Amino acid sequence: MRFLLKVIINALALWLTTFIVSGVTVVPYAQDSTATVLTYLLVALIFGVVNAVVGTVVRVIAFPLYILTLGLISFVVNALLLLLVSWISSLMGFGLHVDGFWAGLWGALVLGIIGWLIGLIFRPLTRDR
Repeated sequence: MRFLLKVIINALALWLTTFIVSGVTVVPYAQDSTATVLTYLLVALIFGVVNAVVGTVVRVIAFPLYILTLGLISFVVNALLLLLVSWISSLMGFGLHVDGFWAGLWGALVLGIIGWLIGLIFRPLTRDR
C-alpha cells in the first residue's frame, strides 16, 4: 500500500512538472486517458526504481562530492537520474522525454519540490502503523 501510494504521488508530481517545465514531457503509448494515466504511473515506477538502485549507488560513491559542494551536487545527480529515466522509457517507445540537461535540472528540481509538497499532504497515509 505504501509503495503504491508513493508511485501515485510521484506520478502526480510528474504530471504537474510537465505543466511547469517546458522541456519535460510525457508521451503516452496510446491516445486515450487511461493510457495517459498508465504511462505516468509506469514512468513514476521507473523513476522510483532508478532512484532507489542507481541513485543510491551514485550517492554513496559521490559522498565526498556531496560534502565538498555542501549538497549542491545533488541537483546534478537528480538531473542525470531524470535523463536516465527519459532514456530508459524512450527504449520502450513511450514515456518521459527531457529536452536536455538544463530541462532535466529544472525538471528534477520542480519534481522534487512538488513531490515533497504532495508527500506532506499524504504523510499520515504513508506512515507505518
